[in-house]
Amino acid sequence: MKSFVTGTLFPAAQKLGRSLMLPIAVLPVAGLLLRLGQDDLLNLPFMAAAGDAVFSHLGLLFAIGVAVGLARGNNGAAGLAAAVAYFVTTEGARTLIPVPPEAFAAATALNASEYEALLKADFLDGAIGKMSVPVGLICGIVAGWLYNRYAEIRLPDYLAFFAGRRFVPIVSGVAGLGLALLFGFGWPAVETGMNALSEAVVGAGGVGLFIFGLLNRLLIITGLHHILNNIAWFIVGDFEGVTGDLRRFFAGDPSAGAFMAGFFPVMMFGLPAACLAMYHCAEPARRKAVGGLLLSMGLTSFLTGITEPIEFTFMFVAPVLYAVHAVLTGISMTLMDLLGVRHGFGFSAGLFDYVLNFGLATRPWMVPVIGAVWFAMYYVTFRWAILRFNIPTPGRGPVTDAVAGDEAAAPLDTNEETAAILAALGGAGNLADIDACTTRLRLRVADQGAVNEAGLKRLGAAGVLRPTADTLQVIMGLRADEIADNLRCAASAGPGQTATTARLPAPAVAAVSGQLNHEALLAALGGAGNVDQAEALGTRLAVRLADPARADAASVQSAGFRGLATLPGGLAHVLCEGDAAQWIDARAD
Repeated sequence: MKSFVTGTLFPAAQKLGRSLMLPIAVLPVAGLLLRLGQDDLLNLPFMAAAGDAVFSHLGLLFAIGVAVGLARGNNGAAGLAAAVAYFVTTEGARTLIPVPPEAFAAATALNASEYEALLKADFLDGAIGKMSVPVGLICGIVAGWLYNRYAEIRLPDYLAFFAGRRFVPIVSGVAGLGLALLFGFGWPAVETGMNALSEAVVGAGGVGLFIFGLLNRLLIITGLHHILNNIAWFIVGDFEGVTGDLRRFFAGDPSAGAFMAGFFPVMMFGLPAACLAMYHCAEPARRKAVGGLLLSMGLTSFLTGITEPIEFTFMFVAPVLYAVHAVLTGISMTLMDLLGVRHGFGFSAGLFDYVLNFGLATRPWMVPVIGAVWFAMYYVTFRWAILRFNIPTPGRGPVTDAVAGDEAAAPLDTNEETAAILAALGGAGNLADIDACTTRLRLRVADQGAVNEAGLKRLGAAGVLRPTADTLQVIMGLRADEIADNLRCAASAGPGQTATTARLPAPAVAAVSGQLNHEALLAALGGAGNVDQAEALGTRLAVRLADPARADAASVQSAGFRGLATLPGGLAHVLCEGDAAQWIDARAD
């Protein structure tokens, strides 16, 4: 059971959670268009309709996004297959859903049978709208799985045109027929179950909101919080056929927003206060180095509601402090509900969404009031805990433990950064799968031992997680998706096509003597007998190796050098901290 959970179920849930971010990424622009177009702002109906179109077809977007995210190589054919499954399911179910007699009550009372067709269509539209998100999620999962299973299928020659990826939409359509039967004939039971779930969650009141806020923060460690969020924001509750706290908020439901309002005090005020506390607790000589980092993370949280870069600075060095943060998030959710505050967001609980959706919110003026209290609580709690327990937050502790840019490093261009990250991850051969969500790389690796965690942190990683034996998450901030694309390109380029330069920022350690560097580098290059020639080229040491396979890039970095670039013909360049001629002189001695 343990191997199934850790080896199959947990990685699959992680991949689903990451896949959900693709359709969710369109919500900020949808919320922006919807709000700006309404009559209390720009009064542009066409703009509001454009934004509403995204929310109205969210089920289809989930189907396409989840399928592409789950498919091998994020292939778009899986998205087409998911769309086929979604249309077959929803339109097929429409003809099978039983319409209860009470749906025609208005026509019967008016003795106007001609309205029965309109009432039936209205009932079915409501049913399809209510099931759209769950159906979209299921169709996306099914299409993604079918793509991975049948994308390379071979058929007899007379059916060869339909083989491979073309087969996936066909089989997905067949799967959609099965789902249409399930949701069509089973809709009364499905609707009853959805209503029961909504009533149980909403009926839990403050206790339920506290648990939601607590789990939301705790599950960040595993990356599964996206699944929890989607249940609350897109499924729970019903307002004129619109489900989910987030969707109902933008549809004008005055009771919506309870599952979002409590995040504003934490993300806009609490965590920026934690950054200020970490800055004040940093060693005076290092405050300048960490000040820019902490200011950037604090502003990101305040403006956009993206908090992971902050949370990973103390999540593992002070787990009790992170638990306090999770509890304070749960308390904030409950308190905002008790005070009758309802607020929402299209992306996250930052200033942008707070201002944009102010007109839709209930008692939004309470957010900065509660926020000031949360600012004080976080600042006092973090400063006391850091000093009392000597927590090595940025700017404290050994210099070699620099976290997420604690110390300044030489800037790298895109190619150098990609090569350095790839080297720190153990090389292209160590990466079985490369993906990303909002702020983290989500990887599957062959050997966890080949990953250089310290090197990743010197390259800007705020944290490194190993959820299972072969999965790895690297917190890289808002550039995670860009970095993942660069890594895919570099990993697929293949050996020998370009010189790969693995140049890590210099470790913040005192330089060892030239003699020690000389000996350690010789060992890293495969021993003195493996080095046929050596020539100083400025800050690079060009060497010719008898057997290039005996050279180890990680050992070169451990010796205090910046990295190793391998070239065809047994040539290699060692990137030195200073003039490479010093190494030649040391070797001559």
